[in-house]
Order: sequence, then C-alpha cells, then structure tokens
Amino acid sequence: MFIASFPAGPWQTSCYVLATSQRSECIVIDPGMGALDGVRDVVAEHHLKPVAAVLTHGHLDHMFSVAPLCAGYDATCWVHPDDRALLANPLAGMSADTEALLAQLGSGTVFTEPDDVRLLADGVRVELAGLELDALHAPGHTAGSTMFRSAYAPDDDVDSLLFSGDVLFAGSVGRTDLPGGSAEAMVRSLREKVLPLPDEVVVLPGHGPQTTMAAERAGNPYLQASFLGSAA
Repeated sequence: MFIASFPAGPWQTSCYVLATSQRSECIVIDPGMGALDGVRDVVAEHHLKPVAAVLTHGHLDHMFSVAPLCAGYDATCWVHPDDRALLANPLAGMSADTEALLAQLGSGTVFTEPDDVRLLADGVRVELAGLELDALHAPGHTAGSTMFRSAYAPDDDVDSLLFSGDVLFAGSVGRTDLPGGSAEAMVRSLREKVLPLPDEVVVLPGHGPQTTMAAERAGNPYLQASFLGSAA
C-alpha cells in the first residue's frame, strides 16, 4: 500500500493519499483548505490518478478543496448523508470565529457540491482504487462523522489502519460544541465504535500525530471510565 500525508491550511488538517502502489489510481481522504496543491504534488510525483475524495466529515477544514479536486480529476465524493448539506454550506457547521478567520484570509469561496456525490452508511465496505474501506459512522463531532478502517497487510504487527477524522486524536477526541455536535453521541461513538477496536490498530487522525489503539486505550483520558461514565 502507498500512503502519503501532509498537514494543510491554517488548521493543519491531515490530508491522506492512498493507493495500492505508485502509478495507479488513488483515494484522497479529507482534502481541506490548502490541500489541493499538496495533492497535485503527490499525484504528479508518484504518477497517481485520484478517483475518489472520501470525507470523514463535512467541516470546512476537511472538505474545503473537495469540489475543485473532484472536478479536476473527474473523481467522486463520498460523505455520510448527515453531513452532505455541509458540502454546499460548510459555515452551518462552524463557529463565528471560523467565519471571522475566513474573512481575514479573504477566502471568498462559493461552495457547491461536487458533480458526483455518493453517500455512505455505517458498516458499508467501499471499494475504491483497488482498496477497501470499512465505514464506521461515529457521530458526536458532527452528525455525519465517519471513520474509515482499512486492512494493512505489509506489517504483521498492524491489524489495520483507522482514518479517524476528528473523532479520535492522540491523547484527545474531537470537540462537540460546534453546530451539529453532541457530547452524548460522542460518548456512544467512543464506547461502541472506538473502544472495541484491537490494540494493534494504527490511528491516523485528522490533526496531529498518528497513534495506536493500545496507546489511546492506556493513556487517552477520554477513553477512560471516568469520562465515559460522567458524560453518558
């Protein structure tokens, strides 16, 4: 498997490019603000062809570039239906501070859906560019937040890869105070979708360094009984 990643934009959102190998079709996960040039560089250097943009959720810092990316490469966009409305109106899921930041940056972007939008459902296995992604709907950060799990054969010590978006970070979890967020839903997602994952899962989050389920189970305070019990 080929994996490239880079932090993009003012929020340093992790954008991932996945393929079975170089010189093949590829998937782009979370092309946020400032990600388009990075994707173009990776694609050109490794002779890849994007066929799909997969969104962990509809927040601006994860989908800012999805429409131009899909248009430029004739790629499909995959998103959970509960976040689809954010494709054309991302500010509906953001804070007033974000709107002010965009004004300072002089964005002026008019948001529209990509031409080809496909909807995800919990538990569905999506086959794209020769890769398989299992969708795990994990609301809380947004109503449509979805993690994607993919097998990783090259390393016997790794069970699978988890692209966790803003559900799970190294030492933390996604905020739930933005429009569409829910602390109660986040607790359920952590209990039912995150904690059952094997220790050998490598977590590739939407921001910050990669981690493992073993490390998070042991040291992430939001995965401890004290938090899960008090927030239920």
